[in-house]
Amino acid sequence: MNQRTAVDRARVLATPAAYKDEQNLHASLSEVRNETPVVRVEVPRYKPFWAVLRHRDVMTVERSHKVFTNWPRPVLMTAESDEMQAAAGVRTLIHMDGEQHRVIRAIATNWFRPKAMRAMELRIEELARKYVDKLAAAGGECDFVSEVAVNYPLYVIMSLLGVPESDFPLMLRLTQELVGSDDDEFKRSTPADETMNALLEMFEYFRVLTASRRENPTDDMASEIANARIDGEPLSDIDTMSYYTIIATAGHDTTSSCISGGLRALIDHPDQHRLLIEDFDLLPQTVEEMIRWVTPVKAFMRTAAEDTELAGVPIGAGDSLLLSYASANRDDEVFEDPFAFDVRRTPNNHVAFGFGVHFCMGAGLARMEMKKFFAELLPRLKSIELTGEPELTATTFVGGLKHLPIRYEMSH
Repeated sequence: MNQRTAVDRARVLATPAAYKDEQNLHASLSEVRNETPVVRVEVPRYKPFWAVLRHRDVMTVERSHKVFTNWPRPVLMTAESDEMQAAAGVRTLIHMDGEQHRVIRAIATNWFRPKAMRAMELRIEELARKYVDKLAAAGGECDFVSEVAVNYPLYVIMSLLGVPESDFPLMLRLTQELVGSDDDEFKRSTPADETMNALLEMFEYFRVLTASRRENPTDDMASEIANARIDGEPLSDIDTMSYYTIIATAGHDTTSSCISGGLRALIDHPDQHRLLIEDFDLLPQTVEEMIRWVTPVKAFMRTAAEDTELAGVPIGAGDSLLLSYASANRDDEVFEDPFAFDVRRTPNNHVAFGFGVHFCMGAGLARMEMKKFFAELLPRLKSIELTGEPELTATTFVGGLKHLPIRYEMSH
């Protein structure tokens, strides 16, 4: 494959619709990864970037957080959206670097430590049982995504934040509009300013919640964020709202995608489903393989803080890089038979949660939610099959299944 072909193929990374066809997407990424693993991508409406496709190169960038910074472009968006977010002052954890990132991240860290996870374990088990019971009561046929997968992790993260249950439907709509802004089914309308309205609506919701928690603190994460102080000063309004937003979106859509994509993988690979049922001790490995298989965060961006090079390619100060987790998690240099779904895969050094200082602080919670859900579901599942074509979201950032029509038989 020549350089021009590689450049053309790499454009799928900036094509939201390409992520709806995983087979073609991965075929394109594999060809480019094997031939030109760091390639310059220029497409209309987006600022140029270097695509980083190999696992080892992604890890090099992740480890070199002083050379490759999150600010100012942590996510691939159109140039128009880049400018609008910058003008709005959006500054979440994924926008931060260095000491600022460390201090702000620490505000919520304790809520995701093992001790806190153990305290939540019974609650998550209850919620897993509730949603598996709901599946059992649905009459043997449903859209698994809309009935179960989007609601269970939403319930968990909103309970952790302290959002009242009556507001869960609003939070579901807003999170889907924010991370699904490239998908015709979820976006408000075509103009980027309409997508920004979803963010502003979420900000306004959390502004009211912050005022409430500052006046009457409670034992939830919202109170922790609302009353946090850095050097004796409360967080600015924009930093407070941004914090809630990243927790709400990152704690919901990624886990939802892994649960629905994980179930589809078991349906598509009945031999692996049988292996798991015959040896349920494989559940932790299965969950890791589901996470690798789905890779719900497709990519993050970095910016070179100085002139450097990567895989022998000169990178100029100020250049943007796209770390393709979707590509890295199918890299045959790291994963034996990477296009096989293997519940016994070990080791499984996927990068679905990132790596280093920006490693996802909710990784332990996501793993627990998945383990508890499948531990509740699979022993009760007598049979399951697809009743239609699964549909994936159009995205360049976070995504997975948006529809998974299934027919099943369960014990009550």
